[in-house]
Amino acid sequence: MKSKDDKVRAVGRPPPKSLIYICSPLKGDVKRNIEKANYYARYAYSQGCIPLAPHTIFTQFLDDNNPKERNDGMAMGLALLEHCTELWVFGTNITKGMRKEIDYARKRKIEIRWIVLQETEK
Repeated sequence: MKSKDDKVRAVGRPPPKSLIYICSPLKGDVKRNIEKANYYARYAYSQGCIPLAPHTIFTQFLDDNNPKERNDGMAMGLALLEHCTELWVFGTNITKGMRKEIDYARKRKIEIRWIVLQETEK
């Protein structure tokens, strides 16, 4: 029961956080690259953002070595990218898949940030 001494606080939506698409390599050492992508997502989270790293999700049920499933995974990732505020590119090795994501973001005028931190090269 409310008391006359209770403070009234406006209840509203929390301030929006930026939805950030994590763009990093998958090909090559897939296991290690997924670990790195999770590290990058953690970094984005530490910056107050909501990270989205589709390649860490879709590889759990899609086979990246199967061309149809790889194309489907890329298409699903690009569909998610449309909802993101920014695309953050991690590392210095830009793969074909990353290039596709970067080009897609540019065409849709989604802000792109190039993140090169010593920690990202772990």
